[in-house]
Parts: sequence; structure tokens; C-alpha cells
Amino acid sequence: IHSFVRSAAMLISKKNRVAILSFLFKEGVLCAKKDFTKPKHEAVEDVSNLEVIKLMTSLKSRGYVTETFNWQWYYWYLTDEGIEYLRNFLHLPEEIVPLTLKKTVTRTARGLDAPGGRGGRGEKGGPSGEFRPRYGGEGGYRREGGAGRGRDL
Repeated sequence: IHSFVRSAAMLISKKNRVAILSFLFKEGVLCAKKDFTKPKHEAVEDVSNLEVIKLMTSLKSRGYVTETFNWQWYYWYLTDEGIEYLRNFLHLPEEIVPLTLKKTVTRTARGLDAPGGRGGRGEKGGPSGEFRPRYGGEGGYRREGGAGRGRDL
């Protein structure tokens, strides 16, 4: 008796393949809910969720993306080999890079590493010098006359 393994290949139109791969290259990451019957993907227009999952599974098997699966969601991240493959496939120049590789410039009034940079805190990240809590004595949280352990009532 011979056992035959039947492999079902998914045919994805070139228009949908280019739409998925263009979005992946532009963003650098792609996510999809594990729902094979969902008619549309959230981010890529006019493409079914199943097509996104199957194409990304194919890219994962070739080492072009890394996959993380958490809480019924797939997350795919482009590898360096995947960036080169997509540049060749989409005919893009070297200057164009995914958003995950672009450095963002954030402007802040004070740097977070500077003393007092986090809301008036000192160098170690503690409270500023004006903060002096009182623990006992007049007006403190310990008062005389309370009932407690070892106290005769």
C-alpha cells in the first residue's frame, strides 16, 4: 500500500501578491488574526486574510521573515535577506528602506537621562530634593493612643 501526500498549493494573484509584499516592505512588519475565513485583511486592501497568512508562511519557510504567534495573532518581521528579496521582486532602489529601519527623531524639552529630566527627579530616578516624608512625631502617621498589638484594652 502506497500512501500519497497531497500538497495543496495556494494560488495568489500577482496583484494581491504585490499588494501584500509592498505593504510588508513599506512597514517592515505585518500582522494578521488567525481567522482563515475572514474575507478581508485589516491593513492590506482587497486581499483575504487567508492569502496574507499563506504568503507570509511561504516567506517564513524561505527565511525572509520571522514569525511570532501570540493570542491568536500572527506577527511577521522582515529579515535582512527578506529586505533584499523584496527589493529585487518589487524593483526598488537601495535608498528605500522599511519604516522599521528608519530612525525617528523625537524632540523633548529635556532629555530623560538628564538630572531632573523625569518630572523633577534626581539622577537616580528618585524624588526631588524637596520631598521629605514625615514618619513619626507631631502630625506623622503614628499616633499615640491607638489600639494595636500588645496594647491592653
